[in-house]
Amino acid sequence: MLDEIQSDAKHRMDQAVEHTRMELVKIRTGRANPEVLNSVTVDYYGTKTPLNQISNITVPEARLITIQPFEKHLIPEIEKAIMDSNIGLTPNNNGTAILLPVPALSEERRKDLIRMVHQQVEEGRVAVRNVRRDAIHHVRDYGKEEHISEDEIRMVEQDMQEMTDKHVESLNTLQEHKEKELMEF
Repeated sequence: MLDEIQSDAKHRMDQAVEHTRMELVKIRTGRANPEVLNSVTVDYYGTKTPLNQISNITVPEARLITIQPFEKHLIPEIEKAIMDSNIGLTPNNNGTAILLPVPALSEERRKDLIRMVHQQVEEGRVAVRNVRRDAIHHVRDYGKEEHISEDEIRMVEQDMQEMTDKHVESLNTLQEHKEKELMEF
């Protein structure tokens, strides 16, 4: 049972880190990255469909994303979906494809984005710590019910703390990489 609590906690911490990573990908840097479009869904025959399932997305230049829909009549729908997604990019239509120029970031915008990165990473850290707290609570309750020794409970708590430290460290690494990416010109 203690192993189950630990493996569940590890799984939930991994999810928290992955969620934070996915949120950081959405924060736009000065260079074109097709992953900023991962959250965009388009109304495709009455069904919300991810953009990458109804078009080819390419990056022909460092500051340009090209979206080539499989069906030309989807161009206005895709443009509307991009505008509604609030990713900060304005679509241009050349008749057969949608071009998304990625403007260079101003110094002020970079600082705003770094603040957003710090906020996202802190939310990830809080989530990881909440998982640790919850797991330790379960371990203590289980220890009381099953009369498990204090030493064994302390060992599990120590393992949980080490697991938490590793996950927080990976969040810190994500933050450093994103900050470095944002500060590149």
